[in-house]
Amino acid sequence: MRLSPETVLPASVGRPTYARSAPAVGIVHIGIGAFHRAHQAAYTDDAMGAGDRDWGIVGVSLRSGDVAAQLNPQGGLYTVATRSVAGSSSRVIGAVQQVLVASEDPQAVVDAIAAPATHIVSFTVTEKGYLRAADGSLDLDAAKGPSSLYRFVGAALATRYTAGLSGLTLLSCDNLANNGAVLRRLMREYLASEHPDLTRWFDAACRCPATMIDRIVPATTETDRAAIEAELGVRDEGAVVTEGFSQWVIEDDFAGPRPRWEAVGAELVADVAPYETAKLRMLNGAHSALAYIGLGAGHEFVHQAIADPAIRPVIETLMRCEAAPTIDAAPGQDLTAYADALLERFANPALHHRLIQIAMDGSQKIPQRWLETLAWHQRRGRRCPSLEAAIDAWIAFLQDGRHPIDDPLADRLRTAAAGPGPRLSLFGPNGLLPSEWTPD
Repeated sequence: MRLSPETVLPASVGRPTYARSAPAVGIVHIGIGAFHRAHQAAYTDDAMGAGDRDWGIVGVSLRSGDVAAQLNPQGGLYTVATRSVAGSSSRVIGAVQQVLVASEDPQAVVDAIAAPATHIVSFTVTEKGYLRAADGSLDLDAAKGPSSLYRFVGAALATRYTAGLSGLTLLSCDNLANNGAVLRRLMREYLASEHPDLTRWFDAACRCPATMIDRIVPATTETDRAAIEAELGVRDEGAVVTEGFSQWVIEDDFAGPRPRWEAVGAELVADVAPYETAKLRMLNGAHSALAYIGLGAGHEFVHQAIADPAIRPVIETLMRCEAAPTIDAAPGQDLTAYADALLERFANPALHHRLIQIAMDGSQKIPQRWLETLAWHQRRGRRCPSLEAAIDAWIAFLQDGRHPIDDPLADRLRTAAAGPGPRLSLFGPNGLLPSEWTPD
């Protein structure tokens, strides 16, 4: 038996406290993977439970129908299981109303975004989903492709404009530096090419606030699903597993109505940059370093790698001595305490976060996670031994052939890493990862 709206849940399992048949859909989320379900959808579910009801979510998968097959037969319901050393808890989330598959019904996606009740389109499409060229501009050829977020949003904006409807808030929830401004710039480039009559309206009517998102969400395993089935008494194909910690910082710049996320733990601020920079350089930078160094040392999970006495000092130095000094902290933002908390979260043995999952898409992640820190120190005549060790580990990962290279530039990376002087062929003004910092 599958989880469904008719399931009678055990008393120990949390559940929606609102009538799921009543709320309108106010959010279309593109890229409805495990992270969104454990993070933004959970915040929205809490806001709806607090009385902010008309914010149901339509999820969109751009390519695969896997999530739709998990959630649609369950009426959109799924479990968030929280795991820590102190214990575990589970709750069923009801915010997601349905999941559309863009490759199967593209017009349904456009219609959902163009619907009068929709006010927010949010995104977790990973760094590569923004389809940037090497110079950071929009790859227009890719953006015109069948699975491009720009194609669907652009068509829906055109429909809204023609119908005299309000603009939208486009909310990037991906690990991109200054993600709101990046999304706005790329969306404008697409509109200028494909819908030039919309650019002035887009500037006036739409908003792209910056965000910082933080929660560790490993890929769900069959073991996880079996444990959750034993707890619920029914099978939940859409279950996600996560840690207890969660943070969401959002620039308070919306085009129209929004959920009262700040009432359920999100932070609405004027400037996201200090939080975003700390996350990218300290958490994400350390995570990527752990992935490549840990895999090279034969570890499988994050908690194993951070427990290695040869690895932990490298990661701690990266966070405290290399990344933290580059961050202009906001008032009350304690970077020392943040590093302490990150090390504790990484060491959580109840959360089996695979290093190979973090190692995916290195060419898309490394520029914002490592290179700005390296450049900051280079301008001051300093080196970063821990980040240079991470670069060596990444190149060794590309060369050793023990692990699959899941990266949009996989073929070019293999060729570059196999050639002479791999650092010089991977970095620098003519390399795959251009930066003002060039390794010796």
